[in-house]
Amino acid sequence: MARSLDGLVLAPVADQAPGQVGTRTRFAYHEQEGRIWADYAGGDVVRGYLVGTREGDRLDFRYVQLKQDGITSSGHCVSTVVELPDGRVRLEESWEWESQEGSGTSVVEQVTRHDG
Repeated sequence: MARSLDGLVLAPVADQAPGQVGTRTRFAYHEQEGRIWADYAGGDVVRGYLVGTREGDRLDFRYVQLKQDGITSSGHCVSTVVELPDGRVRLEESWEWESQEGSGTSVVEQVTRHDG
């Protein structure tokens, strides 16, 4: 199993659709006894939260966010935790909006002090 996400900061490797999470978004993760949660902000997202569970290298969580335009949205995501060769963590995500149409995949990777 890849290491704990507790205290890690992750960022998307590519921008999603306009008005959504993007490369300027930062996720601050916490993990304790199979529970995960994070707050996130940056780019078009003013504030976002996610909460869920971890079983092995599989995360299952729901998220809710407030965008710059005042619109709120929520959805569900399942992620696989991958440890990169350089020791950083990557999450390979499959998500689906619950408050609106749309679904997709994304990748977020651990940010180190020198890269942002």
